[in-house]
Amino acid sequence: MLTDSPPRKPNCAEFLESDRIKTLDLPQDGCLLRCAKSIESAMKAGTSVDARRACAEFLALASGFYRVSTPGIRVLAARPLKVRESWATELFGDYNPETMLIRLWMRTAVRKEITSFGTFLSTLCYEFCHHLDYQQFGFRGSWHTRGFYERTAALYHHAERCRSDYSGWQCRAVGGGSTGRARIEVPEPSGEG
Repeated sequence: MLTDSPPRKPNCAEFLESDRIKTLDLPQDGCLLRCAKSIESAMKAGTSVDARRACAEFLALASGFYRVSTPGIRVLAARPLKVRESWATELFGDYNPETMLIRLWMRTAVRKEITSFGTFLSTLCYEFCHHLDYQQFGFRGSWHTRGFYERTAALYHHAERCRSDYSGWQCRAVGGGSTGRARIEVPEPSGEG
């Protein structure tokens, strides 16, 4: 995991606070189940309008749970590709705190294929956690700290686990909770059947 370097004095306390906050309350009513299924269906159909609508529902429900304003969402076509002499990068998504707008790209940069559902949902959760840093925690910046990555992972794994094919799975932090690793624990078969 690559984390940002601590900033200079004015924001250092917020950076350390972001690093310290490793947990995130999660809705326990299964409200993300419907959204995850809708996003996955839209991804399979390849329709950006339906994907945007499902993402907007996810963001509205999550924002309501966290009692923050709902960010806007744009679902765009192929990811931007930046090529240099010895490397290339793709942009999966971004968040603008001034406009509270999340942008996600639905297709790969080179082949223009639909991205995987897991990658798309992970990016949505990641960008929403940037939104939470500003709106819920009141940070003046949103840094890539260990705490940020753990909060993002908690939201993503919760949304994934809410899907029917993940029922009963549990995600637990490994290595004291600050390593950025998680383990999925699958329940033992009950012997019935």
